[in-house]
Amino acid sequence: MTYRRVLLKLSGEALGHPESGHGIHPPMVKKLSAQVAQVARTGVEVAIVCGGGNILRGAQFSELGAERASADYMGMLGTIINGLALSDALEQDGVETRVMTALEVRSVAEPYVRRRALRHLERKRVTILAGGLGTPLFTTDTAAAQRAIELGCEVLLKATKVDGVYTADPKKDPGAQRLERLTYMQVLREQLRVMDGTAITLCMEHELPVVVFDLFEDGNLERVVRQEMDLGTVIHKS
Repeated sequence: MTYRRVLLKLSGEALGHPESGHGIHPPMVKKLSAQVAQVARTGVEVAIVCGGGNILRGAQFSELGAERASADYMGMLGTIINGLALSDALEQDGVETRVMTALEVRSVAEPYVRRRALRHLERKRVTILAGGLGTPLFTTDTAAAQRAIELGCEVLLKATKVDGVYTADPKKDPGAQRLERLTYMQVLREQLRVMDGTAITLCMEHELPVVVFDLFEDGNLERVVRQEMDLGTVIHKS
């Protein structure tokens, strides 16, 4: 079975240089765009929430002395830059897109309005949701969970650089094993660093499944959307 409507959560680092994760690296943007375009052409409705960590992390910047709210707003602006970069790459791949933002930047993107976003998805436009939730102190993981629930997405796809959640860091522990399935409570109780607690709690309250998978393997996004069972880690209610 193929999901009909999905929300893809991308970290800002996914668009950055493969070694440092900083800036916007055009080859990485094109690689990600190709996978999204491949899925969009099958008729699946795709919404995307981008992080901004490749440009600036509000929480880290505030630790250096910046006022937290100001730092978070700068981070939100970084997600808009990433959203525009991804939109441009997708349009070059022949996929129609819309960038919507929680912060109003009308000259480059539409303000986020739930009903408009739904219409874009129904018309098979890849809808890129930038600017987080438009308020400080919330992560883009929480924004992704919120938007996925608001827009009736069937699953939240959490893209990472590893193929799921492991019992230990697979880069440091060769004996680490991938966990195929987890419950929301396991993630919260064991403080697994998958998504922040607010995001996981939102997903739990609305029974929104989360799939953690490696987006950097060509074709993985389509495989996840087709619900291939041996891919990634699924987080659900039981």
